[in-house]
Amino acid sequence: MDIDRARETVGRVFFERCFYLFIVILVLVAGAPLVEPTPTSRLMFNAVNLLVVISAVAAVGRTVISFSIVLLIAVPTLAFQWLSFHSGDVEYLMESWCLGTLLYATTIAYLLRYVFHRDIMTADKLWGAGAAFLMTGVMWAYLYAIVEHYYPASFAVGGTPTDLTMPAFVYFSFTVLTTTGFGDLTPLTRQARSLCVVEQITGALFLAILIARLTGVYPPREEKGGD
Repeated sequence: MDIDRARETVGRVFFERCFYLFIVILVLVAGAPLVEPTPTSRLMFNAVNLLVVISAVAAVGRTVISFSIVLLIAVPTLAFQWLSFHSGDVEYLMESWCLGTLLYATTIAYLLRYVFHRDIMTADKLWGAGAAFLMTGVMWAYLYAIVEHYYPASFAVGGTPTDLTMPAFVYFSFTVLTTTGFGDLTPLTRQARSLCVVEQITGALFLAILIARLTGVYPPREEKGGD
């Protein structure tokens, strides 16, 4: 089958699947605060996001079914992203955000299924766990952008309601996910605050469950009996 050959080809190129995904998503997150509101910066941000999507398809495409599902979501996501960039149409942008949220959620689900599978913990699984955590933050950035679209003035900068860009939402999302809370960006509407609460809980539970999973990998040492 063509889809099976494509999956195997991607797997050979990205032989360290989760590692590459972790690196590109980390570049996206770290570079988001540096993005300026210019066409060139937007193009670079979208290019990195393209690499994230390709790496996500490679990371979870371990079976024909998972590869096909993620690919079917990734293609229209990139198509609407490209259309929104070249046309400036807000509706295309909204479609790309909604599909991007679905793509990230699907990828996270497959990564966690892989990481928490009752098997030997490998380095690839650890990279997968890290990638899932970072993707969770970016996924919530999409959700914040969608809320801002349907409920304008949902966020404020320095107490003043402001329309935020996607890179700003990425920055804000990770301050919530890690419960840092600098206070420079704040949610104003009930919908935005509700999302913040859920993301904070998700971040705390993710780390707690991951630590429990890592602890369960190694059996307790048997204590030597006394003389």
